[in-house]
Amino acid sequence: MKKIIFILAAAIIFGCSANPRYAGSDNRRQVHRKYTTKMSKAEVKRSIAQAGKLEIEEGDQLKFVCSYYGKKFHGRPTSNGEIYDMHKLTAAHKTLPFQTKLRVTNPDNGKSVIVRITDRGPFVDGRDLDLSYAAARQIGMIAHGVKELDVEVLEVGK
Repeated sequence: MKKIIFILAAAIIFGCSANPRYAGSDNRRQVHRKYTTKMSKAEVKRSIAQAGKLEIEEGDQLKFVCSYYGKKFHGRPTSNGEIYDMHKLTAAHKTLPFQTKLRVTNPDNGKSVIVRITDRGPFVDGRDLDLSYAAARQIGMIAHGVKELDVEVLEVGK
């Protein structure tokens, strides 16, 4: 009986070490690199600085080139400290204040969604807003991937 318990304990301990989460630091770096942007921290900071702060007020009507992000970032921390949930109605923008609420409308079908800014990004030239997967699905832009959408500022975060 003691041998069986010892063998099970050993299998559990050695089984965990094969998981990249528990493996050596080189494996952790590879896993981290796989699930993050390919930009260095300096490039991200430079991208945000170059974007310049967008001055907005409630009621402003804008046109943003939008994309969406989902499974790759699901469960990871966002820039404001929340955990990203691809099934919630959130978005990322380089400079808009966190907690800003926007109504995003797909002009092709008239569908709209209200999102809250919880993250920074997108860090791809020519894109203004990254929607969560749920928000993109709700307005029918999953098939497009990237699309110019109408944006109305409902509430400016602090």
